[in-house]
Amino acid sequence: MTSVAVIGAGPYGLSIAAYLRDYGVNTRVFGIPLDTWRSHMPAGMLLKSDGFASNVYGPKAVGTLADYCHERGIPYHDTDIPVPLQVFSDYAIDFQRRFVPDLEEVLVTGLTRNGAGFRLKLTDGQEVLADRVVCAVGISHFAALPAKLACLPPELVSHSFDHHDLTRFAGRHVTVVGAGSSAVDTAVLLSDSGATVSLVARSNAVKFGGKPEPRGTWEMLRSPSSGVGPGLRNWLCEAMPSLFRFLPGDLRLRLIRTHLGPKSPWHMKARFDANVSTHLGRDIVGAREVDGRVELDLGGQTLTTDHVVAATGYYPDLSRLEFLDDGLRRAVRTHARMPMVSRWFESSVAGLYFVGPAAVDTFGPLMRFMVGAEYVAPRIAHHLAQRTGSQAAFTRARRRRWLVR
Repeated sequence: MTSVAVIGAGPYGLSIAAYLRDYGVNTRVFGIPLDTWRSHMPAGMLLKSDGFASNVYGPKAVGTLADYCHERGIPYHDTDIPVPLQVFSDYAIDFQRRFVPDLEEVLVTGLTRNGAGFRLKLTDGQEVLADRVVCAVGISHFAALPAKLACLPPELVSHSFDHHDLTRFAGRHVTVVGAGSSAVDTAVLLSDSGATVSLVARSNAVKFGGKPEPRGTWEMLRSPSSGVGPGLRNWLCEAMPSLFRFLPGDLRLRLIRTHLGPKSPWHMKARFDANVSTHLGRDIVGAREVDGRVELDLGGQTLTTDHVVAATGYYPDLSRLEFLDDGLRRAVRTHARMPMVSRWFESSVAGLYFVGPAAVDTFGPLMRFMVGAEYVAPRIAHHLAQRTGSQAAFTRARRRRWLVR
């Protein structure tokens, strides 16, 4: 019997596993390491997050991106040098090999209750029993495709999550839907790959952040820095996420939807303006296939294209986690289809935990960012170490109580 099973091997899953391993908790971790980053983000992308906020988090602040880059002579700066996707992926794999070497590269296909614990079915045929389960699945199950595009066949429409290598679109006209950083990244990198690119968005402008500039003491006090961006509201999101769950439900939903809305990093603006044609302030009224291409009705304007990429974000709908048994899914209390969790990330099903994007309704926008793992990992590991009944783990948890905010 395993004390804790962790589902997912992205920044959240690996960070939690590293802490649990250090506590001595009997843990098994399942997933393909950094699969979302290595297989579902466009090659050549630069991370939106600053270098100081692009870590996988281990105990004692070991294994940071800064250390990795300095040891290998890779250019790095906390804020001024964008982090290439390939550098981050290589760094995170190195972290996994050093701090979570027992990762099992299999997927979970089924999760059911088993008495007071759980039974996990794996793609390699194994069945694993665990007392507690942490779902750290990231965005991999939650891609949101607009209903107006769902009628199109998959060869004509896809989600940005579906693409890593964009070179297959060379010589074709591709329309990207969306105005956020995923849409801008996809559009620019499609152009770099030889495609002709249009971007359609409901917003009247594509927003870009400002270039980092030296700031005085007063500016830093007025607009403190944080891992999710500058400004007092962003700082509060990172510093006190445990307060978010006390807000009224409708306000939580509005903040999740609107705070930290679509905006791309400053260094993408020149490339975007030079290579992408835009149709802003337009909604997709309809879409249909015509002679192997797509006709988009933009409300008085028709745009014909070879393929549509919906860079339309993600929504942590619990029903999208297909590995959950129906009975188990129904037992999880939700709000707007998102799991509701305790201050320790435990759902209404005892022993079942949700972290990362799946916990955004309880802990707010921080859970959409990799830097959220810095808050989650020590907190949930401390809690689980105390719950496992292992005297060694409990003693270590007591000694590390200061880590938990």
